[in-house]
Amino acid sequence: MRIGIVILPDRRWSESEHRWRQAEQWGFDHAWTYDHLGWRDLVDGPWFDSVPTLTAAAMVTSRIRLGTLVASPNFRHPVHFARQVTALDDVSGGRVLLGVGAGGIGFDSAVLGGETLPPKQRVDRFAEFVELLDLVLREDGVDWRGDWFAAVDARRNPGCVQTPRVPFVVAANGPRSMRLAARFGQGWVTTGAGGDDLETWWDSVADLTERMDKILAAVGRDPATLDRYLSLDSAPVFSLTSATFFADAVARAARLGFTDVMTHWPRASSWYAGDEAVLTEVATGLLPELRRLDPERG
Repeated sequence: MRIGIVILPDRRWSESEHRWRQAEQWGFDHAWTYDHLGWRDLVDGPWFDSVPTLTAAAMVTSRIRLGTLVASPNFRHPVHFARQVTALDDVSGGRVLLGVGAGGIGFDSAVLGGETLPPKQRVDRFAEFVELLDLVLREDGVDWRGDWFAAVDARRNPGCVQTPRVPFVVAANGPRSMRLAARFGQGWVTTGAGGDDLETWWDSVADLTERMDKILAAVGRDPATLDRYLSLDSAPVFSLTSATFFADAVARAARLGFTDVMTHWPRASSWYAGDEAVLTEVATGLLPELRRLDPERG
């Protein structure tokens, strides 16, 4: 089991730099930030773009993998985004994990003045976004004319450090998006399917893992070739409520076949409100134990 942490881009770099350094020093396997133009009620506070944030994080770390959770077509075009991803992978020395998703209906979908799309159209657009992004990151001279995006002689040069391209971690809870994960993803990330209580949420997670198994079988893909990521804080209880609660959640995710889980750096209030002392306890207690059990994790 690999453990990741999400650091929201809601602080100036002078305040947040130490968090990225600390995440690596503690031994987290990956660190992520949200890729939004603004997010929920935090839109009225400070908010920074994911790509320069991750670029800065790459400059102050050397080992930890860095990712978007998740980039979407709400405000990104695959051709331009491919250039940004290529640059980030170069600066980081090949440590990028590219989380991608369909995009929601919040601030991101409204701030540019466009139409808020219904679910089917969002997935249609997402499928085209992922396919074109994959092409531009792998091939030169891509021409594309779709319903949502176009490209004329789009170039990949010099290409990603990671070959044939950066790994895609595809966010998916529905069947069409899950099939995209099976086709294009090196990883699949899920938030579960909701629920007002913890057990209902875990039941939804278990159901989604069974669905993914069936989809992989249907396309003839070896399940071992798809990493499985679970966002623990999509549950109705914050994963860092206590160190024991977190350890139990990690163990439960492992039993369901997840290879990776993510928690969030605790905030003082609102979303992911919690005590940083619990994070410290997890980082200095659980993470070393995982490394002891699996020395290959470093």
